[in-house]
Amino acid sequence: MWAYRTVAELNFSRTGTEAQEISSQEWVPPKGTLGELIRAMDVREEAIQPRYEGLTPSFAASLRRDFVAVIAEIKRFSPSKGAINPGLDAATQASSFDRGKAAAISVLTEPSRFGGRLEDIARVRTQSFLPILKKDFHTKPEHVLQAKHLGASAALLIVRALPADRVRECVIAAHENAIDLLVEVHTEGELDVAVESGASIIGVNARNLETLEMDETAHERLIPRIPARLIAVAESGMANRLDVRRAADHGADAVLIGSSLSAAADPAELMKSLTTVTRRTDVRAN
Repeated sequence: MWAYRTVAELNFSRTGTEAQEISSQEWVPPKGTLGELIRAMDVREEAIQPRYEGLTPSFAASLRRDFVAVIAEIKRFSPSKGAINPGLDAATQASSFDRGKAAAISVLTEPSRFGGRLEDIARVRTQSFLPILKKDFHTKPEHVLQAKHLGASAALLIVRALPADRVRECVIAAHENAIDLLVEVHTEGELDVAVESGASIIGVNARNLETLEMDETAHERLIPRIPARLIAVAESGMANRLDVRRAADHGADAVLIGSSLSAAADPAELMKSLTTVTRRTDVRAN
């Protein structure tokens, strides 16, 4: 059984005049596609995988560079697009991403709608020492620690999927066990929860995971609100260098790109075209 301490046991303090008591009173479980995937995660029985015993590179450090960092994703299917590249081999794709100078590799491990599998993490590690983000619909601290066990440098946490106090518990578990979290938000309220929970890497997903609809204003509205001391990641709806440039103009430190890279005939060449967009440091306030 994974072990972790609760928020009450750790009694973390928050700074700033706008810090508020984290409460789950107004939270309701998500509906639609996200609700379905969260419920599936809660009952999924994962096969025991060998524990990764090697070193894992820092996900956060890999996203701090002069150029916008590209997190390249291995993605076979998605609920919004259907089949993208069903036969995609994780090791081969990881090698392409490495040659294309990705900052990190996102590995989707959700099996029913994304065609992912846990063993993809180990296969990626055979070809690359880039940081690995375990991307799945994690719902509790035990899932974060499982990502660490598998050799991931980071795990995804979706704020909409959890009550605010559970978000905080997952952040604490990650800090205690030296694994980063990409804490994903879609609205202003979710961003407030992420910041107040102590997240150090915040992703803004332009896609509403309940309805699968895109909000073309999400990056423009939310990324500038992320404090400059934190790492801001733009997610969804990006396929080319111009998209990365737009994300940079909103203040993004990094972008996560999956569908276009997974569908590309030459992902290494596409990667190279995405990795030289200069970051802007004048957009977000401290």
